[in-house]
Amino acid sequence: MSEAVKVVDDVAFEDLLANPYPVFKRVRDLGPVVKVEAANIMMVTRFDDIMAIERDPETFSSTNPQSLLNTVIGPNLMRKDGDDHARERAAMDPSLRPGVVKRCWADPMRAICDDVISQIEHRGEAELFEELAAPIAARALADILGFDGVDWRTMALWSQSLIDGSGNYSHNPEIARKAKEAASGVESAVDRMLPHHRDNPNPSMLSSMLQADPPQTVEQIYANIKVAIGGGLNETRDSILTLILGLLQNPDQLTRIRAEPSLWGQAFEEAVRWISPIGMYPRRLTRDVEISGTLVRKGEQVGLCVGAANHDDSRFSDPEKFDVFREKKSHLAFGAGSHFCAGTWVSRALVSQIAVPTVFERLRNLRLKDPDRVRIRGWVFRGPTHMPVIWDA
Repeated sequence: MSEAVKVVDDVAFEDLLANPYPVFKRVRDLGPVVKVEAANIMMVTRFDDIMAIERDPETFSSTNPQSLLNTVIGPNLMRKDGDDHARERAAMDPSLRPGVVKRCWADPMRAICDDVISQIEHRGEAELFEELAAPIAARALADILGFDGVDWRTMALWSQSLIDGSGNYSHNPEIARKAKEAASGVESAVDRMLPHHRDNPNPSMLSSMLQADPPQTVEQIYANIKVAIGGGLNETRDSILTLILGLLQNPDQLTRIRAEPSLWGQAFEEAVRWISPIGMYPRRLTRDVEISGTLVRKGEQVGLCVGAANHDDSRFSDPEKFDVFREKKSHLAFGAGSHFCAGTWVSRALVSQIAVPTVFERLRNLRLKDPDRVRIRGWVFRGPTHMPVIWDA
């Protein structure tokens, strides 16, 4: 006999923002699908359940015309399935393939990292969110998109405003205004760059979209560039900070990795499992279905909490612990199925091959200025938001 969806109504929204993992564990132990009133969503938190859902996109659909994401940025590939999703994904993918990342983007990303680090190297201290990770992530993304003349602070503002607008379930008018302003700014930047990329084919995403077959409409280009800015900037920024934080808190692991550089990739995968930059995304049910014995009705929306699944203690031992050398098992930080994150190879290359190794090479004896001042926030998107450090200048 099917069970009804259980409800948790004594969790404050601030609890999720400050540290969602105790809530996730409670939900995971309570049932396969649990409604958390503070988040106004039914959470799926178990690794195996999320994997099963991602293998059945006909039942668990990304398509949702009424979603806030569509409202804020327009109909986009994140809220489409099947051929519609595949066509728009295929227009972006050529710029993000592993070979293209290595041939076309590695050297510019290395130059960006060198420049950003050079601006702080002599000082002996910095706040890494604002002075390192955000400018590196924003400038690298602007290059890959094909934007010219857009300041990294503008990119960061656009990204945060679009993210906030897409999660504005309280319908805060100021959040909505900022999201609309950001969307307009992105569209203006796209309009300014399209003639150049039309006349000069190149590896950038804008150029790739213009060369796609079938051709992408300008509305599709607008929407999916906004998706890349909203999701791509924060994911790279937060994984840079998370990997640095994990290693600073575990100096024995850092020592071994620096002695064996081939381990940097392994360290990156552990960092995004430990604190997943993108922690939840929704799916809408196209029919009544049981999820591990719990009945969920057609038309309902569930939140796939991949951040929770990456702390599922039935899969990962001591999941709260950062351990580069734990038993190798796949994680869900980049999602799964057809919506597997398109920017995965860019993030892996920039974070684990370039940015973080360079940070530890150039900033000698890097250490946290005050561990108690490190701040980590969020549950749909999560990462360090304040990380003061010092080093031997």
